[in-house]
Parts: sequence; C-alpha cells; structure tokens
Amino acid sequence: MDSKRALRSALAATAAVVALGATAAAAKADSRPVDAKAGSRPGALRREAGGPPVVHEGVWHAPVIRMGTWSPSVRPRLATVLTNGRRAADLRPKRRNKVIALDQVVRRSWSYQEFRCLDSLWTRESNWDHRAYNSNSGAYGIPQALPGGKMSGAGADWRSNPATQIRWGLAYIKGRYGRPCGAWGHFQSHNWY
Repeated sequence: MDSKRALRSALAATAAVVALGATAAAAKADSRPVDAKAGSRPGALRREAGGPPVVHEGVWHAPVIRMGTWSPSVRPRLATVLTNGRRAADLRPKRRNKVIALDQVVRRSWSYQEFRCLDSLWTRESNWDHRAYNSNSGAYGIPQALPGGKMSGAGADWRSNPATQIRWGLAYIKGRYGRPCGAWGHFQSHNWY
C-alpha cells in the first residue's frame, strides 16, 4: 500500500513539473516576435509540405507519461500450521465473517466497543462458524439462532450465507438488548442471550 502511495506522489509531482514547464515554454514562445518569413513564432512547430511537424530549436516538449496498475504475480505464503495445531486455511472463514460483521456494525453507527462485545459473544457461541450446529439445543449459525429456521426472515440463504446470519443476529440483538454490549452482559450473567 505504501509503494502505491509513493508512486502516486511521484507521478503527481512529475505531472506538476511537466505542466509548469509547458506553461513556461508557451509563455516564452508567445513573447517572441513573429517571424514574417515563416508566418509564425520562431521555435514553433511548422509543417513542411504536408509532412510531419518539424521541431525547431527553443521548444521544450513534455515527456510521455504512461500510467498503469501493478499487481504481484505471486500470492503471499501463509503459515500452514499455527501453534495450536490448526491450519491457517481454517481461520479464513472466521476472519471473513468478522469483517462482514464489522461492516454491518459500522452501518448501524455502533462503536468499535460494540463490535468487541459482539466478537466476544459470537466467539463463545459459535466461534464465528456459519455452519455451527448445537446438537443439544438445535441452535444454528453464527448467532446460534434457536431454531435456525428463524433466520429465514433475513434471507432464503440463511443456512450457507454468513452475511444473512449476521444481519439477522444484529437485528435480534437490537430488538432484544439494544446493543451488542447489552447482549454480551446478559450472556455473562446467564450464559445465554
């Protein structure tokens, strides 16, 4: 990210220098007397008998700047096994689900503290697994809805879509506890929410 920012700054600075140089050259060319023989100012571009323009002395031409995007051709390597024996690939859905939840918390204008309470709550409930199923109670998904079919009000894809489960879970928390920290407080005292 820093290399992109540095490249943009360098390109902006180059463009500014080029623009200033072109303006100065144009002002200098306009202050010269008109060449009566050629019918133009000395040092300007002239066409000779239908050919390409001829560059005469004293005219500065801006360099051609080409812009494009750069992307690496190799993906970064992830550690295959973490210290607790779980593979890094196992953490990807959890991290993705947390990003989805953080986005929805921000859209509701809740603070980062509310997200931390939500993170604590849903880590204890389902460990952010959208396929989590409690065989004792029948609770399902990230928010551990009981029964899981209640989440169908948020979308028909409630069984497989973490965004649908998170949307339903946040609506449930708002309706019952007001905010995630209220739900987390209730969970801490009653071991359910």
